[in-house]
Amino acid sequence: MTLIKSISGIRGTIGGKVEDNLTPIDAVKFAAAYGTWIKQQRNKENYRVVVGRDARISGEMIQSLVMNTLVGMGIHVIDLGLSTTPTVEVAVPMEHADGGIILTASHNPKQWNALKLLNHKGEFLNGEEGKKILDIAAANDMTFAEVDNLGKIIKNDAYIDLHIDEVLDLPLVNKSAIEAANFKVVVDGVNSTGGIAIPLLLERLGVEAVKLYCEPTGHFPHNPEPLKEHLGDLARAVVKEHADFGIVVDPDVDRLAFMDEIGEMFGEEYTLVACADYVLSKNPGNTVSNMSSTRALRDITEKHGGTYEASAVGEVNVVELMKKNNVVIGGEGNGGIIYPELHYGRDALVGVALFLSLLAEKKLSVSALRATYPNYFMSKKKIQLTPQLDVDAILKTMESNYSHEKLTTIDGVKIDFADSWVHLRKSNTEPIIRIYTEAQSQKAADDIADRFIAEIKAVANI
Repeated sequence: MTLIKSISGIRGTIGGKVEDNLTPIDAVKFAAAYGTWIKQQRNKENYRVVVGRDARISGEMIQSLVMNTLVGMGIHVIDLGLSTTPTVEVAVPMEHADGGIILTASHNPKQWNALKLLNHKGEFLNGEEGKKILDIAAANDMTFAEVDNLGKIIKNDAYIDLHIDEVLDLPLVNKSAIEAANFKVVVDGVNSTGGIAIPLLLERLGVEAVKLYCEPTGHFPHNPEPLKEHLGDLARAVVKEHADFGIVVDPDVDRLAFMDEIGEMFGEEYTLVACADYVLSKNPGNTVSNMSSTRALRDITEKHGGTYEASAVGEVNVVELMKKNNVVIGGEGNGGIIYPELHYGRDALVGVALFLSLLAEKKLSVSALRATYPNYFMSKKKIQLTPQLDVDAILKTMESNYSHEKLTTIDGVKIDFADSWVHLRKSNTEPIIRIYTEAQSQKAADDIADRFIAEIKAVANI
């Protein structure tokens, strides 16, 4: 059982001992630390925080603890109840709130939950802000409100609809073309809040939605990470229903993947590629994704006359570089679409709307659309090291060994070859080096990964 404290929030398994797991005491402690940080940001009379959750089994308990802790600090809470990560992100500025908390462990299994923390813009905290909250929690430096100054909980269950309104109001969402296409789509909501939000969005766009695992019970019917090996039921349903394609999201609806009409994965990495292709065809400009994402985004960006740049891994790093480069669309290769026209956060709803617009205008099947994009294949492996080994020194040696190649070292070591790349980075929580590669065939990607594993082992003498 595990408790992980990081700059982006606190994540852990339910049950067990205090400080070893995400217990009620840990939830209260970190909610109070966040509330303290919120009050340090501005000197004002009324503070407001938006709180929403995915459908996981522990969500109601953790949300109640978090909200009432904030109430105890004199902070008013806007309770969205069952919601999505991007919906909470949209709600924070619309409510003129001071921050937001999403209770979700993203793609982790049902025994996990987490507090994901937002600033007043509805964006994830940066490293400095996150560290302040961890320091406050470590020092137990929290002061609660007196009885006449307690906060209040205000329920508002309208925000999924309001979020959909914001998506449909985007100029590039071609509602008329989507309606005219008469799409039929199977939706795997993994029994979380995507099962609420995605069918509602499709209904508003005139798309027939066949629901698969769309009851928000929190009992995930399969591993909730939207990868091919977990999606056999969706593949069978798409074929059986003669659907145009399938949609799958993770429990908090910030990751998005598609399945084509014959039950084959479109490729999670290609969610962003397709959406960027559509946006850049209407509004040429620059793009950003992280260093472990497919090179196909660079190819598509350059085809439309823009410039691509890669950030360090992590949504906050992607967003920071997107703002710096004034990009028109960006995100992460794990199916995370960030469209600044709406907000700076990964958002499966806007991804679905942009993808449908592209498909309706091109009048192609999903498999035919996929065939129009550069074909890259990825391998994702890792090496378990002993705690005594100096991972930084190992990576420094690899950097030196490949100094004649194109290197990027803002997050581990990425080596760009002519027709492939490898990204070596250490885990923040355990003695592991992750090896991500991409090449023009699966065998080539796997071979490069195996070659670098052997080289790292030689450097480490293991």
